[in-house]
Amino acid sequence: MRTATAVVLVIVLAAAPLLAAVGCDLNDPDRDVKRLFPESTGFKTLYVSIAQKGGDTLLRRVEVRLGDTFKGLYETADVPYTMYQIFKGKDLIGYIHGVNQKGEFGGIQVFLALDLEGNIRGFYFQRMTGQYAKLLRDPEFGKQFVGLNLKDFRDYDVATAQAKPGSRVAAIKNPAPQAEGDFRAALRGTKKNLILCDEFLLGNRFMNAPQRP
Repeated sequence: MRTATAVVLVIVLAAAPLLAAVGCDLNDPDRDVKRLFPESTGFKTLYVSIAQKGGDTLLRRVEVRLGDTFKGLYETADVPYTMYQIFKGKDLIGYIHGVNQKGEFGGIQVFLALDLEGNIRGFYFQRMTGQYAKLLRDPEFGKQFVGLNLKDFRDYDVATAQAKPGSRVAAIKNPAPQAEGDFRAALRGTKKNLILCDEFLLGNRFMNAPQRP
């Protein structure tokens, strides 16, 4: 009995790191890359984590930029982020990255397609559940994010879900008022996604850039 218990304990402890790191990959990279970047001819996949690139120091910086603390299985320092570099021939033309975000009715996956300047050219939920998911997954909702970048989200307070009056983020309309929690999760996931892309792909282009008027 003691031997059996010890074996079970070893298995549980071995699985713990896996349970603590929840990544977010494209379901079908070949199809999804072509859909988001029709002009593309190929892509490269990068695997990074906060733990690898800066540990606790980087985690604190990301949290400060987000205006909220990381918490839960989706936001540990060892979460593996899968980032896609998109090419046309030999030329890099953009990026795709998705993040897991806790929503009102379960976990959601917020994917962004970015140009080389960090502007959003595509937004969609790869995963979202709940009775109002169809309204939020409508392409018309996603179109409201096109053209925005981290400058626009700088003053968006993810803790209070308050955007600067008159800002482009404040103009984003929620098509499902009954799912306010998922709407807020979408905006928090977008800001988190943009910060991680800035840290890992864009060389902190937006670290000290002023917010757009």
